[in-house]
This record gives sequence, structure tokens and C-alpha cells, in this order.
Amino acid sequence: MPEGDTIFRTARALGRALVGRPITGFRSTYPLLTRFHDDAPLTGRMVERVESRGKWLLIHFSGEATLATHMLMSGAWHIYRPGERWQKPASQMRILLQNADFEAVGFYVPVAHMHTAQSLARDRRIPRSRLDLLSPDFDAQAAVERVLAHSGEEIGDVLLHQEVMAGVGNVFKSEVCFLAGLHPFRRVATLVRPQVDEVVALARRLLAANVLEDSGDAIVTFRGLHRRTTHESDPAASLWVYGRQGQPCRRCAQPIRRRLQGPDARVTFWCARCQPMPDGLDVEG
Repeated sequence: MPEGDTIFRTARALGRALVGRPITGFRSTYPLLTRFHDDAPLTGRMVERVESRGKWLLIHFSGEATLATHMLMSGAWHIYRPGERWQKPASQMRILLQNADFEAVGFYVPVAHMHTAQSLARDRRIPRSRLDLLSPDFDAQAAVERVLAHSGEEIGDVLLHQEVMAGVGNVFKSEVCFLAGLHPFRRVATLVRPQVDEVVALARRLLAANVLEDSGDAIVTFRGLHRRTTHESDPAASLWVYGRQGQPCRRCAQPIRRRLQGPDARVTFWCARCQPMPDGLDVEG
């Protein structure tokens, strides 16, 4: 599932294939994108940069045009050489950007908008760079303050608020809480500031560890590499708790628990022994 690390790697790969090259072809199944292209063609424009902001991917074209996409659970960008066979059916193509050397294909991209510089600045769904855990502009202490401001909410749910920290999804939420030794259903008001400091630092460290270069300057999309929060080389042992309901904790052998959390019923995994709920704060599950 695309979280901030996946989108960062995708943006990096797309940037290597697209930046500094003029667009020679554009297609989309989305009428609004097609209408934008009809009125202000993308062909002939240069791709100036590609960036990730949390779970959003932004492709910036010359002439102050930006394509903003969000993958949700199903979308993916692939890069191919002209004439190379696509790994997914053409019926799943939603966006196609072509230059003389590469094709960037957005498969099943569920959310896509064209923006001007002004409309991008007004779109509150797309986080600012300073909120992105992988951005050099990220301010950890400001993020701590934003977490503490959600005192009545559970820490596992707050970690998913992209206006608090952009980039954390279900996997990293569960893994961060485990490594911090915090029960994910514990309310932020019950935490002390050093605990929140650690949560923010862990979130940034885990995402950063999963975007390390593994291919030099090669132009590849993210395929086959397992997300990792443990130090194990075995792909089957790459995560501490996520997706491991009923399996023994890698530290204490207690069965891992699973429960839906928050108003959006997002799945959460934890170890009740390694992440105890303090006395008097116990919750069902």
C-alpha cells in the first residue's frame, strides 16, 4: 500500500525519467485532465521537477501547471521505454506521459487534478512541504506540537493525520507505536512530551530508512523491495507487528493483536505485552 516512502521513491524515479525533457505525448481517461490538455496542451512543456508530499505526488510542468495524483490503495506509476510491454493491461491506464525516451504510465490512479500555482497553494488536501516527514523542510518540534494539540485522540489515529505529519500510513503507524512501546489506542493526553518526541523521530527515521538509494541513478519504479522496520534480511521478518495478527511477537512471543481504529476504521496491530496500556487507561481489545 502506498505510504510516504513509496511515493517518495516513485517521485524520484519519475523525476529521473521526466525532468528536463519536453512532453511529446499525453493521454488520460479523466475528462478534466483531458480538458486541461485541450485548453493548455502539456505537449511541448518541460517537466521541471517531481516531488512527493506525504502521499501525494506532484509533477510540475513549465508554464505553472502541476499534475497532482494520490494513489489511495490501488494506484501506481510505472516507467517504460517506448515500445516496451506494459506489466498491466492498457485498460487500467489512467494517465500517460511520454517523452522521447520514456513513458510514465499511471495505472488505476484514483485521484488526479491539474493545478496552477495559485490553485495548488489553495488546495488544503495536499500537505505543505514542511509537513512531509521526508522533506528537508520538515520541522520536528512543530510536528510534536501538532500531535500534542490532538490531546483527546488516540496516538495511533493521530499518526495518520496528514496535516500533523504527512507520509505515515497503516504500516508505519503500527510499527512506530511498537518501537516506541506505546499502546496505539492510548490517548495523546496521557503521553509526556519526550514520548511524543520519540514518536515523531521514529516516524521520520523509519520512512527515511525505506527510501535509501538501491539502484544508483537507474530509472526504475519501486518493484519487489519489501518495506522494512526490523534489521532482518529475511523478507518474511521485515516488520515487527503489521499484518501479523495471532503470530508471536518477535520480542516477547505474545500473540500480536489486531483491531480497527478511529472513525475511518483503519487497521492497527500491536503487542499487548511490549505496548502495555497504563493502569486505569485500559481499553477493550
